[in-house]
Amino acid sequence: MTDTISTRSAEKTLAPPESGTYKIDSSHSMVEFVARHLMVTKVRGRFGGFDGEIVVGNTPEESVVNVTIEAASIDSGEAKRDEHLRGADFLDVEQFPNLEFHSTKVEQSSAQAVRVEGDLTIRDVTRPVVLDAEFDGNFSDPWGGQRIGFSAETEINREDWGITWNAALESGGVVVSKKVKLELTVSAVKQ
Repeated sequence: MTDTISTRSAEKTLAPPESGTYKIDSSHSMVEFVARHLMVTKVRGRFGGFDGEIVVGNTPEESVVNVTIEAASIDSGEAKRDEHLRGADFLDVEQFPNLEFHSTKVEQSSAQAVRVEGDLTIRDVTRPVVLDAEFDGNFSDPWGGQRIGFSAETEINREDWGITWNAALESGGVVVSKKVKLELTVSAVKQ
């Protein structure tokens, strides 16, 4: 039993991805978010419409990430809440149809991880963010494609992008947290 546990906990070293341009496979990737509701529960949601590419350089520092997300594709599992999130109080999708991320710097942070600095644009407001990304592996798929996988996350303050709607609770606190965690699981195919 001890051998099994130690094997599972040991860090697995993966071969680095081949350099080249990889298109994000949105049908096998997720762009998700987590925010607190009424200060006690975590509400999860996702964006169903997005595309982008990862350019893997000869070194991590030569790599680039660009992603566009359709704001109207937000889905938190509750139609009325999603309608509110699409409206002027939050994403205002009619006026600002896309969210965008463009990397400005990529640097190796450990054997299987990189730190991706970039500009996140929401509602035409652009602010710097840092994604902590982990390389999940590369493989040849059954259709002859070469794929890479990454997981990444960051936390933002939505008010930095002008999304300030909230309501105070009688017991203290607010309806929606200022902090929002963004989580990405990405599969991308070499072009």
